[in-house]
Amino acid sequence: MWWPKLVFQDLREYLEELEKRGLLRRVRTSLSPDLEIPEALRQVMYSGGPAVLFENVKGYPGWRVAGNIFANIEYVKLALGVENLEDIGWRLVSLAWRQPPLTLTEKLRKLRDALEIGRYTPKLTRRAAFTRNVIEVNSISDIARVIPAFRQYPREPRPYLTYPLVIVKHPETGVTTMSVYRVMVRERDLVVHWQLHKRGQQAYNEWREKGAEEIPAAIVIGAEPATLLVGAFPVPYPMDKLLFAGIVRGEGIEVYRLDNGVEVPASAEVVIEGYVTNELADEGPFGDHWGYYDKPRRKFPIMRVTRIYIREEPVYYGTVVGKPVLEDAVIGKTVERIFLPIIKTLLPEVHDINFPPHGVFQGMVIVSIRKRYPGHAKKVMMALWGLGLLSLTKIIIVVDHDVNVHDINQVIWAVSSHVDPQRDVIVIPGTPTDELDPAVPVPGYGSKLGIDATRKLPEENMGVEWPEEVGVPDELVERIRKVLEKEGVVKDVKGSGAGL
Repeated sequence: MWWPKLVFQDLREYLEELEKRGLLRRVRTSLSPDLEIPEALRQVMYSGGPAVLFENVKGYPGWRVAGNIFANIEYVKLALGVENLEDIGWRLVSLAWRQPPLTLTEKLRKLRDALEIGRYTPKLTRRAAFTRNVIEVNSISDIARVIPAFRQYPREPRPYLTYPLVIVKHPETGVTTMSVYRVMVRERDLVVHWQLHKRGQQAYNEWREKGAEEIPAAIVIGAEPATLLVGAFPVPYPMDKLLFAGIVRGEGIEVYRLDNGVEVPASAEVVIEGYVTNELADEGPFGDHWGYYDKPRRKFPIMRVTRIYIREEPVYYGTVVGKPVLEDAVIGKTVERIFLPIIKTLLPEVHDINFPPHGVFQGMVIVSIRKRYPGHAKKVMMALWGLGLLSLTKIIIVVDHDVNVHDINQVIWAVSSHVDPQRDVIVIPGTPTDELDPAVPVPGYGSKLGIDATRKLPEENMGVEWPEEVGVPDELVERIRKVLEKEGVVKDVKGSGAGL
């Protein structure tokens, strides 16, 4: 399904387009953000349903709640205005990997390239719809009574912002970090779940090393869809996330500068302004994307809120996590497709990659390669474990390029027929892991499993040639296929083996 190129100015335009195409349903029954709306969103996603707009939010007159707005990859393509998500990845590659200009013609072309990059840079504006309604935090008793934050599961002690864009700037360069972290809502402050290996924690550490007692920060809820997606992308530090959003979107986003100096998307529905402090507070338990309440309860930085900006007739966007497949799995597949060209550029032998939805993104990766030399599969494992957040991936399976990584049965065949466990399975202890992984005894510290399911070269197989696969000539495959289809025996006939 091909979507025409659309550039959405805010979340509302995107929701209107979804509804126009029959991809959004309205719920008029009064439901609460405390357990009820999250359960509704889970049931809709598990049944393959559409995006949902809740129009009657119990306890929050005037609010609407949107969810499952990235219900499948087709929604994401609409949000980004592309037929093939990999095109965005190649756009990034073309900007980053270009030869230096030598001739006058090449230098003029380089000037054109610079102007092209300028198309994607953020544009500062003095007007933003969210500034029309400003609430000083001292005037309220509980933030959760102002914003319909979710409580997803019964053991969660407080409501959570489940898809907030947490924004901070580098203390010296001004590079913007804008990422999605869960945020626990307390009476007049917030607890930001900055994980050990993520960009937010890195920015936090850099500010502290400069002796800062508090870090200017902002939290955005709801924005135009490309910016929302980029918030969840593992963009390499120190690339500016606002610039990255412009590249993904195809044009720069408008930003508004808050009093604390932080720039936020002007399309935001809600903006929370404040300062992240050195003070820590207990956070959790929280029902996370692995399908468990995370363990153990830990301390994270407190964000002191100064004011809250809210658009008129606001739309709250929240996601839910839990046992797959939920909306976060779709965003994970989006990352997979957009970042594949970058991985291919760094590792040309890579043919394709799959983050299986039930592998909860950092649990398992399946990668196919064009194998050239002994040990090639293990080299690719090591390289992937050294790339950004792929360093947190627990299990990597490597197969040959003619195995479809998205067909789990082909992968099972490759593992079953190509793997000798003693020779082809490696375990690496004492490595970084996802802090939320319920299987490791120490959060963020565990081990890796690598499975080389490629056909083995003689050097890898004690000098023995790999056996020949069965197959028949292509001409015979095609001739028999036509006979069977003509006779109406079967449809969509597949050959009995690889052609010769």
